[in-house]
Amino acid sequence: MPASLCLIIATFLWGSSFIALKYAIAIYDPALVIFLRMLTTLVLALCLWRYVIRFDYHKGDWKYLVGMSLAEPCLYFLFEGHAMEYTSASQAGVIVSCLPIIVAFLAFFMLKEYISKAIVLGFTFCIGGSILLTLLSPTSEQAPNPLLGNFLELMAMVCAAFYTVSVKHLAARYSPLTLIALQGFSGSLFFAPFLLFIDLPSENQHDLTALLSILYLGSCVTLGGYGMYNYAISKVSVLTAAAYSNLIPIFTLILSAIILGEILTLGQWLSIFVVFIGVMISQRHQELVIDVSDEALSDDTLAADTLSAETSKRNSVPDANELKG
Repeated sequence: MPASLCLIIATFLWGSSFIALKYAIAIYDPALVIFLRMLTTLVLALCLWRYVIRFDYHKGDWKYLVGMSLAEPCLYFLFEGHAMEYTSASQAGVIVSCLPIIVAFLAFFMLKEYISKAIVLGFTFCIGGSILLTLLSPTSEQAPNPLLGNFLELMAMVCAAFYTVSVKHLAARYSPLTLIALQGFSGSLFFAPFLLFIDLPSENQHDLTALLSILYLGSCVTLGGYGMYNYAISKVSVLTAAAYSNLIPIFTLILSAIILGEILTLGQWLSIFVVFIGVMISQRHQELVIDVSDEALSDDTLAADTLSAETSKRNSVPDANELKG
């Protein structure tokens, strides 16, 4: 399957996750929702054990594996689960637009990838638009505290960016299912102690829609979405994969309007427009990388041609004029 198609499917599933999560946490505590989601993923991954054990461990990989697991699902789902208590699904989807720029910064420090002025300017617009969206978003039933909710979602994006860069480093040696199984295990282990501090629902407090939402999150979104994403990121650059996350808020806004009936104000649409301006500016980064690479290649080619010409001249048979000297 083409990497681009995998990324589109993954972003659609992630966009739908905000709606499913909104349904689930309306009935159950976020810690319980995330624990059951991770447990579902782990059980399904164990059913595919023969694919899970396909990996080639290298010395020092444990640092990336632990960091990846801590960033996502542990801290990421902790931030996002609570973010959905305070902000709407559509606003959270817009905050996701900042992910490619955060990935670019982390890739610069961790993978030594080139970072341009376009990334810095785009980052400024995205953060500014996100702040504007928060300030202009009125308190509502869907978003009782958008300031706190959007901040928590932004922290979740930082964790997601670290996860993306870590997966890029590991994808060549570990199958997508191996990394997903590790996520399911670490997530279940991390969120299990939280169950001791929350009130578990009684038998008559369960809701079928919420339970199906949790099952959807653990199977389709985590196993399917992350499986597609991890496969695709092994085929394309980390910044290209992150750029596809711009589709997440679009899918979220459409699904929120259709399923949840959310309506955005003019000020919120203006804030979203500012965020997308930042995203569009940041996409210039790819063009600049290509230009810089081509220029460097041309310089290297010219230097090689010059060296080759000099070498050829030294090694050639002298002509008649040179012999006269």
